[in-house]
Amino acid sequence: MVEQLVIIGSGPAGYTAAIYAARAQLQPLMFEGALTELKVGDLFYAVGHPPNTQLFQHQLDLDDTGYIKTIGKSTATNIAGVWAAGDVQDHIYRQAITAAGTGCMAALEAERWLAEVH
Repeated sequence: MVEQLVIIGSGPAGYTAAIYAARAQLQPLMFEGALTELKVGDLFYAVGHPPNTQLFQHQLDLDDTGYIKTIGKSTATNIAGVWAAGDVQDHIYRQAITAAGTGCMAALEAERWLAEVH
């Protein structure tokens, strides 16, 4: 079985993404902890603080300190359909409220993108 949307991690960004994904009727599946194998269509990976972004090297644009670069004031990354939120893209504030706010932004941007693409 392939899950439609998987959110790995928890905390404000992960829970906010789950709430908005559920609102968009995406039926998100949340995981916290280790996974061995999971087939997914889309993924929200809440990695927390410090930014554990090694997983995205050579895939997403990262700055010199390992934070994911986003486009303008959005949460969009250099890959269409991929958004970064919270501590992986905010090296200034790195607080729970920022993670929740950008998690909400990413979920809303994903919802709009899905409406346009699918």
